[in-house]
Amino acid sequence: MISIQNISKSFGSFQALSNVSCDIQKGEIVGLLGKNGAGKTTLMRILTSFLPASSGSVLIDGDDVSKHSLSTRQKIGYLPETPPLYLNMTVKDYLKFAAEIKGIPAKNRRKQLDSVLAECQLEQVAGKTIATLSKGYKQRVGIAQAIIHEPKLLILDEPTSGLDPIQNLQVRNLIKNLKDQRTVIISTHILSEIEHIAQRVLMIKAGEIIIDEPLDSLMASHASNRVADKSTVQGSDKSSDMNLEDIFIHYHQDKIDSPQVRSHG
Repeated sequence: MISIQNISKSFGSFQALSNVSCDIQKGEIVGLLGKNGAGKTTLMRILTSFLPASSGSVLIDGDDVSKHSLSTRQKIGYLPETPPLYLNMTVKDYLKFAAEIKGIPAKNRRKQLDSVLAECQLEQVAGKTIATLSKGYKQRVGIAQAIIHEPKLLILDEPTSGLDPIQNLQVRNLIKNLKDQRTVIISTHILSEIEHIAQRVLMIKAGEIIIDEPLDSLMASHASNRVADKSTVQGSDKSSDMNLEDIFIHYHQDKIDSPQVRSHG
């Protein structure tokens, strides 16, 4: 589905990405992790044709992003951290507008509108003005506009940020259900969300991929290492509990005492 080969991106003398390579298969839900400035946003912008890479290539469903940007954009749905909503429009009118600008033929728009309203559980608020909706419903509207043209790839940037626990669960379940129709890439700082949603983890540090592994095996391997480490200490608690936050901190331990801020990503 996605083939990323030796992607690098520089902004002047600043290297935002360095020889990033990975393949993502159809139907996978991938968690894209990294500190602020690690290169996550830069990579997502390259995938969505918003930014050109300095070198390397990206193929999405066989199309080269740099050579066929229009056709690849039609295969991508994107939800930025702040959804691109027109607050004075009703949900239904906004999604009709999204369908039109995304090139859905007029004869198919009603079908697609009804489909995303149902899939995102928006039927009961379809006639309401977006400004009156809760943040959770606004996120659902954002996801609806991202999938209304039936993209093969869905990219979500902080999709559950700022939601209360119930809204969080609702959006999380929606995302999990999306994998049956499309590939999903999620970038978030809420690492517990990745544990609940993702099947695979890509972790970027200083513009390079340092982890590319199925979530289950990543968690299991680090849990085993923790047990081995604790077993060498007499009387230590041998609990193997391990979460993704522990793993993330482990790989960024050198930055905790002296954080460095990087731009562009």
